Amino acid sequence: MRASTEWLGARPATLGRMPHPNDLLLRWHQAILATRSPANSPVDPTPYGENLLARWAEPQRHYHDTTHLTAVLDHIDVLERYADQPDLVRLAAWFHDAVYLPDRSENEERSARLAERALPEAGLSREDTAEVARLVRLTVTHAPEEGDANGAVLCDADLAILAAAPDAYAAYAAAVREEYAFVPDEAFRSGRGEVLAQLLALPALFRTPHGVRAWEGPARENLEAELTLLTA
Repeated sequence: MRASTEWLGARPATLGRMPHPNDLLLRWHQAILATRSPANSPVDPTPYGENLLARWAEPQRHYHDTTHLTAVLDHIDVLERYADQPDLVRLAAWFHDAVYLPDRSENEERSARLAERALPEAGLSREDTAEVARLVRLTVTHAPEEGDANGAVLCDADLAILAAAPDAYAAYAAAVREEYAFVPDEAFRSGRGEVLAQLLALPALFRTPHGVRAWEGPARENLEAELTLLTA
């Protein structure tokens, strides 16, 4: 069941929730059935969802895994009132890290192309498929244009971990480091520090009213604390 009320003042979900594959498949079915054309209803969406779940469970993932997918979907449930097409945003969440190799820079583009291949087969219209792919590509920058309601919801949901409680944020940072275990410590600290500084330089990390109100302050505190540790 989708959340019907906003977690007013609450911090985002932590890394601790372990999703059950059947629960995630149910959410996949709900999003597909809510968006695809009735004429394409005989198409079974299950194999597509199972393929995505297998991708999200790949061994190189320590943060970008099914727990992250579940958290993003949960945050979209919180923010859905701000989206123009919340179920398309949910489908974009399923695809946004479907292709993920830490040593590659084209993950988002490859994920978007996967959506462009899979979603028409699963019964989505050309227009809806294009919107999902656009949203996936937007996660490269997390910088939706003014008035892009769908983009604001997806980007806020994806970045909500930045506003988690300090212990959950520390677990997130450790998981990211584990994904980049092949990078030497000094190079990682330098690169990660640059990313954090760029985020802190943004005028706003979040675009939805809830994100601005509930997550902006805690996220900046977490980013500043991590940056301090990296540069100490």
